[in-house]
Amino acid sequence: MKMIVGVLRGGTSSEYTISLKSGAAILSALPEESYTTRDILIDKSGIWYLRGMHADPTRALSQVDMVLNALHGGIGEDGTIQRILERMGIPYAGSRASSAGLSLNKVRAREILQEAGIPMPRAFAFNLRNQMGTHEMAEAVFSLLGPPYILKPPTEGSSRGIRHVQTISALPDAIGDALDEYGAVLVEEYLVGEHATMGIIENFRNELLYTLPPAHIDLPKGVWYFDPQAEGEARARHFVPSSFSFEIKKRMSDIAQKAHLALGLAHFSDADFVITRRGPYLLELNASPVLHEGASFPLMLEAVGSSVREFLEHSISLARQ
Repeated sequence: MKMIVGVLRGGTSSEYTISLKSGAAILSALPEESYTTRDILIDKSGIWYLRGMHADPTRALSQVDMVLNALHGGIGEDGTIQRILERMGIPYAGSRASSAGLSLNKVRAREILQEAGIPMPRAFAFNLRNQMGTHEMAEAVFSLLGPPYILKPPTEGSSRGIRHVQTISALPDAIGDALDEYGAVLVEEYLVGEHATMGIIENFRNELLYTLPPAHIDLPKGVWYFDPQAEGEARARHFVPSSFSFEIKKRMSDIAQKAHLALGLAHFSDADFVITRRGPYLLELNASPVLHEGASFPLMLEAVGSSVREFLEHSISLARQ
């Protein structure tokens, strides 16, 4: 009897479109002779659909043997979906609720990663509870970090809401805009270097933590950070294999593995780096890799003779263990 696999996609976060594409990639990659798939869509307002018909979460999930979660950001990574699945006793691939939520929160994750000795860009975190004006916040940042800066919402993924600020005079307004929109902001030093990403898979090819070869992310001219949802001339290119030295690849691998363990992630993860003259710095760790065609994770799999199909079947086996 074929296993029934529920594929969760869509969601209420700003990564809705990417999630739809990742979910579609999963649905097309799973072999029909081994699995029966259930396409479970959550729309932007949080309404669940099964086979195109409205269904409450309990009904939609009661028809599956296990779940592959293609929801990026929001309820898909903050622990909400994971807690629902755990209450219903449904196996799922990926990190547990607390670890997934921790990795999504850039401020909390940064504290743990820095305690673990992982090199990251220096940063300041502010929220609406701070008893400071935006000019005071900017002055605090400038006392330690010179421009330019990268401003990030603490709980958004796929580069959503990121701002590049080139001067100190523009920083107070940029901080204020971010606080108005998200309620909190991470002001990070901008490190000059090459961008890269590296995937991790647990218990793969006889290794407890298997690191895929890094993908070099070639940013278009005038683009300051990687945006996976960019289109046209603003879209970055991915190169696997990369031209990074063996030493740099080894350091990236060590950092990615250490970060994966520090945050308590499970089954797989995806680490984003900037490679400076001083070596690699971790930007963030993602609990749910993007799997649609053109993304870096499938290219990394192909580079080692694997595929999205093999990765998914391995993830299913990890979930059912």
